[in-house]
Amino acid sequence: MSDTEETKVEQPTEQKPVNKNKKYRRDKPWDSEDIDHWKIEPFLPEDNKYPFLEESSFATLFPKYRENYLKQVWPLVIQALDKQGINCVLDLIEGSMTVKTTRKTYDPYSLFKARDLIKLLARSVPFPQAVKIMEDGVACDIIKIGNILRNKERFVKRRQRLIGPDGNTLKAIELLTNCYVMVQGNTVSVMGPYKGLKECRRIVIDCMNNIHPIYHIKELMIKRELAKDENLKNESWDRFLPKFKKRNIKTKAPQKKSKKDKKVKTLFPPAQQPSKIDLQLESGEYFLKASERAAKELQRKKEKQAENNAKRQEERQKAFIAPSEEPTKSKKRKSDETDSSLTVESLKKKFIEKAKKRKTEEALTSKSKSDKTEDYIIKPKKSKKKNSK
Repeated sequence: MSDTEETKVEQPTEQKPVNKNKKYRRDKPWDSEDIDHWKIEPFLPEDNKYPFLEESSFATLFPKYRENYLKQVWPLVIQALDKQGINCVLDLIEGSMTVKTTRKTYDPYSLFKARDLIKLLARSVPFPQAVKIMEDGVACDIIKIGNILRNKERFVKRRQRLIGPDGNTLKAIELLTNCYVMVQGNTVSVMGPYKGLKECRRIVIDCMNNIHPIYHIKELMIKRELAKDENLKNESWDRFLPKFKKRNIKTKAPQKKSKKDKKVKTLFPPAQQPSKIDLQLESGEYFLKASERAAKELQRKKEKQAENNAKRQEERQKAFIAPSEEPTKSKKRKSDETDSSLTVESLKKKFIEKAKKRKTEEALTSKSKSDKTEDYIIKPKKSKKKNSK
């Protein structure tokens, strides 16, 4: 090697450390961010060309008051289910609705949707709303509330609390959860997305357990506003959500129990009470015959009856006794009373007292006049001019 020859120094390139789990992972050009993996694609007849091997069916009962409505609506139900290739039967004798698969059915899950449809119709959901269950992304939940409470009055009050005044509470729940809610009898029928169904079930069961729906409504409203903020999407919302404490408010004041006099405990037990035979021995009835004893008891009963009859007669006679009339008091004139009260001696005393008062008042006025400053100043005497004759 010559000196003129340039030596080339290779600098090592910096390589990033690769995770062992992602060592053999390669980029997937067909999987981009534009693709929505959660999108539910419609199931078409081309996806399943072959018919089912066996027939499947579901049946449900309905109350008698729904019979007339189902008669009117049943042609529309047949028309809606015929698109999915499902047969439906209305049996008015047994009071049941049945849905079955046919050779035209191509979607296996459509049978479960048809089962939910007849369940909703049995629970008083109107047909235009119940048909929406056949759409993708719409599910239903029938919440049973009849077994939560035993007291019927309390159950009715809490069920009415869920509806609210003029249905305002129910409407607020529907708007916040994007669900349709129908309260009927001992069940609550809910239709909507799966997330909304979960929220509705929690609200309904908590309402029946004496937690007012307004607390959940406030929480859902706060969550809706927080979801709009992009900075808080991946953070915990616990600090923003309200925390309500349960308070046990006593409606009625507890009644104070009166303390009974404490019995004085003694070492010896109380004396034994005389039995019926002992009392009969004392009175001498024990030695009497059965007929004599019965006659004596009969006589005693008759005496008691006579006493009771006498008391009743006295009480009845009280209603006919006239009340005692008090003598009317003569009203005296005021002038007579005043004349009698005024006497000559009292008049003399009054006049004497008035005369004494006058003398004292005159003495006081004379002193006040003498106390003037003019009395203490010496003035020159005026000369009297003689009249010239």
